Amino acid sequence: MLKLYTDEQYLTPENRSSVFPLLFDLYYTHNLKLLEKYQIVSRMEDCDIAVVPVDVAHFDINNKMIELNGFVDQALALQKKVWVYTAGDYGLSMDRLTFTFRMGGFDSKLNSNTVILPSFISDPYSLLQKEFKAIPKAALPRIGFVGNASNSLIKRVKEVFVYLRYNYKRLTKQLSTDYQAFYPSSIKRYHFLSLLLKSNKVETDFIFRKKYRAGIKTAIEKQKTTLEFFLNMEKNPYNFCLRGAGNFSVRLYETLAMGRIPVVVDTDMRLPLNIEINWPAHCVFVSKDSLEEDLISFHNTISEQIFILMQENNRKLWVEYLEREAYFSKLHSLFKN
Repeated sequence: MLKLYTDEQYLTPENRSSVFPLLFDLYYTHNLKLLEKYQIVSRMEDCDIAVVPVDVAHFDINNKMIELNGFVDQALALQKKVWVYTAGDYGLSMDRLTFTFRMGGFDSKLNSNTVILPSFISDPYSLLQKEFKAIPKAALPRIGFVGNASNSLIKRVKEVFVYLRYNYKRLTKQLSTDYQAFYPSSIKRYHFLSLLLKSNKVETDFIFRKKYRAGIKTAIEKQKTTLEFFLNMEKNPYNFCLRGAGNFSVRLYETLAMGRIPVVVDTDMRLPLNIEINWPAHCVFVSKDSLEEDLISFHNTISEQIFILMQENNRKLWVEYLEREAYFSKLHSLFKN
């Protein structure tokens, strides 16, 4: 059992969307399996880990950094580990001696106490109402993709506008995040996918969307496009994964949950549980300058048996390490030991 202390006055209905993810499971949804591993205590002196209750940006934006620093200072003075959470696409690097939980960032710039959270998704096979089944290896690599990828002038202008608006909010303290260079992800996707489309050594199965999630407006549209997304993934052993606005890919976790093989463009990502997980055994990491060659080389090298096993292991990896409850169970083991 790990004993956690937090400031429970922040655990209100209004703060549900910004609360530290594990506290959400313990305090709001009362996950019984996680409550067997974690206990919230009422005194900081009695805890193993002091958890800042909400996204650190909440304190910065609301001029409460003194309160945040006081919480951290008190915990460190008691020689407690401190967990902080920085939400959103970009996240905020912390200079304090804390463990910072975030979705992504640049591995070469993150300190050793930065803990990456996976994107917590529901099991896609529950939606498909099917069982996982690996795809045999074919002569050519077959890669799928459904998503926002466009090279139109309108899209280029929109990407620039979104980036400028983000930086304006950073400069005016409406957002509290790290700076990131301009990265028009939908245009980059279009460029990389177009290169694969031209190849006679790769089979492609791509559906290009002009808007995020196809611009859905109704529940029926959401169900239809989500089903189309996962059916494409089900029938293609490889799936193309590129970062979005932040330096992480939700599609990576969706691909693993489907038991397929992510083809990940290397953008200096740090992935979750990187001490526990041998990520090159689960993904094909490709360079932006040699995407086609890297994929073909991998496919030609891997045996039929390992190709099947890799898909099985990817499904297992998601179930045992990256599904929400599984992830926090693994985290418990890491910090308990």
